[in-house]
Amino acid sequence: QGYVVESGGGLVQPGGSLRLSCTASIESFYAYDLRWDRQAPGKERELVAGIKSDYKRYWADSVVGRFTISRDNSKNTVYLQIDNIKPDDAAAYYCSAHLYTPPRTFWGRGILVTVPS
Repeated sequence: QGYVVESGGGLVQPGGSLRLSCTASIESFYAYDLRWDRQAPGKERELVAGIKSDYKRYWADSVVGRFTISRDNSKNTVYLQIDNIKPDDAAAYYCSAHLYTPPRTFWGRGILVTVPS
């Protein structure tokens, strides 16, 4: 059992910055791969960025150079730093944690990021 909870969303003006946090209440957090996805109104959910248990990172092409994902295993937390935010970044952002042996997945409820156009 466990859960993950996102925080740090809100209204940001274009060109601004925002840091999302996701804190997990799960055992062996260090062993999980972590990722952020987002879903804008009327669109499908899409991967934004991920960081594996070995700290390897990956990003969607649309956010390279503007989004940074990091993790702090001592705090059971994964972060998503968003810089030079654009109206197209407005969405609900979801954090998830994935373990493969044994298979376990935890999804957060999402947090809203609003960027006026």
